Amino acid sequence: MTELLENIPDTDPFALFDQWFVEAQESEPNDPNAMALATATPDGVPSVRMVLLKGHGPDGFVFYTNSESRKGGEILANPRVALLFHWKSLRRQIRIEGPLTEVTSAEADAYFHSRPLVSQLGSAASDQSRPLDSRDTYLARVQALEAELDGAEVPRPPHWTGFRLAPERMEFWLAERNRLHERRRFTRSGGGWTSTLLYP
Repeated sequence: MTELLENIPDTDPFALFDQWFVEAQESEPNDPNAMALATATPDGVPSVRMVLLKGHGPDGFVFYTNSESRKGGEILANPRVALLFHWKSLRRQIRIEGPLTEVTSAEADAYFHSRPLVSQLGSAASDQSRPLDSRDTYLARVQALEAELDGAEVPRPPHWTGFRLAPERMEFWLAERNRLHERRRFTRSGGGWTSTLLYP
């Protein structure tokens, strides 16, 4: 029988996420905080895209977006979503599921103004997910906004905000030789977590 390379401990899932995330930051060449975000319309039509994790802890996992985008509209209509981290260099993935709540205005302001100036301008000038006649139109809007502000702080658009996923389930997957993978699912139970191994 093939010997396992490592195993997934029955432990605090947030601590385990922290450990794997630190290791991903050390090994992944680009965007170790990239995660797939799956949303769905109220009648169950799914969509998925990559976003960046911008905060995490026992209260949940935070990302930012334009709430008037396609994903923003789906989130507001159906706030139950799923996240997926896949770190190929480590042969690991983590699935996280649960409801979203919007971050506070203070949190959104703080993160928005921590971004590079051109990113702030780009977000403020974008009608995200809507048709665009040419890239030049978008770039011209960015330049016009920069000229209009003339060095003043870029106001955070009210529709640019963040969301926090409070996990109800977290599943850790570890690739093993000969596809004898290991999976462990953590499920929130009262104030704590229960876990079980799953067949790969």
